[in-house]
Amino acid sequence: MRLGVDPKHADQMVRGTVVLPNGLGKSKTVLVIASGDKLREAQEAGADFFGGEEVVNRIQQEGWTAFDAVIATPDMMRSVGRLGKVLGPRGLMPNPKTGTVTTDVAKAIQETKAGKVEFRVDKTGVIHAPVGKVSFAGPKLLENANTLIQAVVKAKPSAAKGKYVKSATLCSTMGPGVPLDVTGMNVKSA
Repeated sequence: MRLGVDPKHADQMVRGTVVLPNGLGKSKTVLVIASGDKLREAQEAGADFFGGEEVVNRIQQEGWTAFDAVIATPDMMRSVGRLGKVLGPRGLMPNPKTGTVTTDVAKAIQETKAGKVEFRVDKTGVIHAPVGKVSFAGPKLLENANTLIQAVVKAKPSAAKGKYVKSATLCSTMGPGVPLDVTGMNVKSA
């Protein structure tokens, strides 16, 4: 999606997360870094990997990154902060804004496994985000795309002036893009 914002200005940043109604067509492996009762809660909620200080040390010393998402509890962020150089460049660093630093570990795991997508405007004013697989039926892809578009419109910064959603294009990962008619998707560009 090409937006009419200037991301150089902090008050025009567009970022957020949205849970797609039909998921992404693949399951994510989730690591939970917590302590005490939250570890048991993570295990019961279906976390693939979980642990405390020992997991932080393993990532730091061995460079272990066999997971797609990291969820941490606020009390563990002091330890997790040391992993910034490993997790940051991969986009795996837990962040309260994206819901990956939370005390409600079970809900965060459920959302991540259900197909939570993170979106963020890049320096050229474009948002790239997945909405499904090519094998999905047309209505499922449209429903996911519509949900993403609505979330981006809802995240419109108050400082954005002029036309907010300039264009939207849907394409396979390495394929040619197909312009979407955003007006026909009930998008209220405020």
